[in-house]
Amino acid sequence: METPQRLAAVYNMLDRSELNSRLILIPPRLASLAEIETVHSPKYIEKILNTAGEPQRYLDPDTVTSEHTCEAAFLAAGGIFEAVKYVLKDELDNAFALIRPPGHHAEQDRQMGFCIFNNIALAAEYARRQFGLTRILIVDWDVHHCNGTQHIFEKSPEVLLFSTHRIPFFPGTGNYNEIGLEDGRGFTVNVPLTPQKGDAEFARIYREILVPVALEFQPELILVSAGFDTHHDDPIGGMRVSEHGYSYLTHLLCETAEKTCQGKIVFMLEGGYDLVAMRKSIHAVLKTLLDGIAEIIEEKIEHDLQNSSSVSDIIRDVIETHKPYWKCFSNV
Repeated sequence: METPQRLAAVYNMLDRSELNSRLILIPPRLASLAEIETVHSPKYIEKILNTAGEPQRYLDPDTVTSEHTCEAAFLAAGGIFEAVKYVLKDELDNAFALIRPPGHHAEQDRQMGFCIFNNIALAAEYARRQFGLTRILIVDWDVHHCNGTQHIFEKSPEVLLFSTHRIPFFPGTGNYNEIGLEDGRGFTVNVPLTPQKGDAEFARIYREILVPVALEFQPELILVSAGFDTHHDDPIGGMRVSEHGYSYLTHLLCETAEKTCQGKIVFMLEGGYDLVAMRKSIHAVLKTLLDGIAEIIEEKIEHDLQNSSSVSDIIRDVIETHKPYWKCFSNV
């Protein structure tokens, strides 16, 4: 269940962290109706507006609103717009939007899985419309597949979506052969995983699939849906990623951003259901963004990669599926 304690736990950690003095707070703002309409239908937005002030409404069995959910959703979207603006205007090197409600399950015309507005899709549309970007990479490492993000951009060659997620699992989408539609074929890269995959497996997937495709795509901005429910202590995820693993993935993404878009990368919070694990993981990501160094020794990753054969088959399947669309896989 979505609870305010998630953000409260993170803020308490930051208040006591040595990182606090090095962080710059980006003031959020309310998104406008016109901005939300770049992704969501007017009828759906009206549905969310009608929940304002109600103590509780069940929009579906998973997604429940309070009297302040509507305002929080508009602030979350406006906050991510501000983060993108600061980074694209070179006022900040990178950003992490600690926002709730989460977003990647939200479809154009309905809520889903705790998500009200699709924050990362809105961020991509904001970058396209306000800054004229035509190549945006979205990376999603949440344990659940980003069905909403995929459906919103599945026909667009301007947004490359890369997602690692558990399958079979909620929401039931995200097989490797879901690659996009029409002009967007090849621009959706799904890597579905069975449980118990950890740092080495994720590192290998990112290095062998994501990095080559991203370098070929040459994004002008990288957006990251950062869910921490793949952590080994998460009660529902069933994966084995550590906070050091998130640090390493962040380092790989930052290196890729440096090679393609002058380091322009924006993270935003998605899932994560163990508060201690989420605090430690966010701290590791923030420290990596600030220092540019992963909290894991490269030699350890190289050693662990030798024991990551459990993802060999899915890496092969994904690469074979995408060979017609990406030159980087032609000789693999």
